[in-house]
Amino acid sequence: MLDPAGTAAAEIATLFWWMAAGSAGVWLIAVGLGLYCARGRRLPQPERFVWRLIVGGGVIVPSVLLVVLLFFGLRPLTRADAASFGAPTVTVSGEQWWWRVRYTRPDGTAVDLANELRLPVGHRTEVALASDNVLHAFWVPALAGKVDMIPGRATRLVLEPTKIGVFRGACAEYCGTSHARMDFRAEVMSAADFDIWLAGQAADALPVDNDEARRGAELFTWHGCGACHAVRGTTAAGTIGPDLTHVGSRPSLATASMRNAPAEMAAWLAAPERTKPGAHMPGFAMVGDADLHALAAYLTALR
Repeated sequence: MLDPAGTAAAEIATLFWWMAAGSAGVWLIAVGLGLYCARGRRLPQPERFVWRLIVGGGVIVPSVLLVVLLFFGLRPLTRADAASFGAPTVTVSGEQWWWRVRYTRPDGTAVDLANELRLPVGHRTEVALASDNVLHAFWVPALAGKVDMIPGRATRLVLEPTKIGVFRGACAEYCGTSHARMDFRAEVMSAADFDIWLAGQAADALPVDNDEARRGAELFTWHGCGACHAVRGTTAAGTIGPDLTHVGSRPSLATASMRNAPAEMAAWLAAPERTKPGAHMPGFAMVGDADLHALAAYLTALR
């Protein structure tokens, strides 16, 4: 929070330092007066001095400090940012318990991701926030402040990153059993790299090129995974769970701290409840280790 990588976060950090300085000043004055009264000689003071102390220290100084802090606190709220021209519209929906991220490109095509947000540096991107279940709160501390996601109400946030890098995002509103596992990865890229990445994400899934992955693709269809998940370019067109078209290219799986690799994928498929208690996805341990590893090989090959 104190190492901002976005314009909104920089304003929040500036506000923090002003508030810290103001609070420190009030504290020093209060402690100084306390020490003076405790250690000073108890001599009667002129009535004029007493009134100046009460009016100045009790009314004028606090009022000036509060007005200054209020000015800096309200200034970010009055700024009406808009997205950069030609930037894709991003919609983030809080699920139980993961993040559905959808990019709508200028040509109208949509790209769906899960637990991953990518942004071009130096460009303003408007993020529309929604929830169809409980209260969530979208927060990437290094980029901007937190905004609640309220069922039945649309909220928005404009992100303008100023540094390239990877930053951690989280849900800042207690939402249920796996609230603590609702972290996500926010990556800021150059504008050119972002355009290349988004174009790649908009493409259909490529055919897998090894026997185990091909068997996993057959199992994916056989076990009805396409009822909940979509893989563009195949018959899988589910919308309940995350879009898996390029799931193998995502750096993390289920949570930002879980590595996306075949072994972790197989463990997730066998028992999602172990990683995310209360997750709506059922476990598939009953299919056996061989089939689990074939499914994992298929999914991690979707890049």
